[in-house]
Amino acid sequence: MSIAETMIPPQAPPPAPPRPYTFSRFFGSVALGIWLALGVGIFLTVVNGWDPEKFSRYAPNFLSGLGVTLTLVTASILMGAVVSLPVALGRMSKNRLWGWLAYAYVYFFRGTPLITQLFLIYYGLGSFRPQLETVGLWWFFRDAWNCALFTFTLNTAAYQAEILRGAIESVPRGQREGAAALGLPDRIAFFKVILPQAMIVALRPYGNEIILMIKGSAIVAIVTVFDLMGETRRAFSRTFDYQMYIWAAILYLLMVELLRNVWGWLEARLTRHLKR
Repeated sequence: MSIAETMIPPQAPPPAPPRPYTFSRFFGSVALGIWLALGVGIFLTVVNGWDPEKFSRYAPNFLSGLGVTLTLVTASILMGAVVSLPVALGRMSKNRLWGWLAYAYVYFFRGTPLITQLFLIYYGLGSFRPQLETVGLWWFFRDAWNCALFTFTLNTAAYQAEILRGAIESVPRGQREGAAALGLPDRIAFFKVILPQAMIVALRPYGNEIILMIKGSAIVAIVTVFDLMGETRRAFSRTFDYQMYIWAAILYLLMVELLRNVWGWLEARLTRHLKR
């Protein structure tokens, strides 16, 4: 190769030919345009129909309902996490009775709608009032809030148990063998070695479960718990203004988006050593 040839800069590859404008791309563009038009229309409708008097009157009720929703979801998630650990261990146990009971529990609460479970506990247990009074539990189940909290705890515990079981089983066997080689007892190895690694794997599914619980908590309004949706229904029954539901949707969206960002930061923080 001559010196003149080496001085010639390499030529860029020819540009790729444009993608053909297929029917699928046309349909996608039309659908996107319709969604954008609907979004703009809803935004303009809300702006034009904004009523500061209604907002100032019902905003405290919405904030109160928001607090009830956050309290319900937080309490049920924490108590469900406590219940989920023995259930997950039961699912992995070699004891047939314990394993069968854990399987039946998870199968029922993951296989039936949450609203059905709430009705069974709130309305169904009310049919056994004499028996509950005899054992001293009627004071608990006669309160709609207690029934909602109890139902949500049992429901999320079933989902968290499966999340935890899958995360524990994903930990490499070598971690258990290494802990045994160091002479660690099984209990200490589980809580100090296996479980911390499993929680990192389960972090993102846990976030999804919390988001689902936030959105699913709206059903408690049916059993007279005045959470965010309960306050929304009460405000709508007095004003017949559909914007009440738009405000509720915005608050739910803000909760989910805030949790998503916090969970993303937490996941990046806890897994930063894996990216090196």
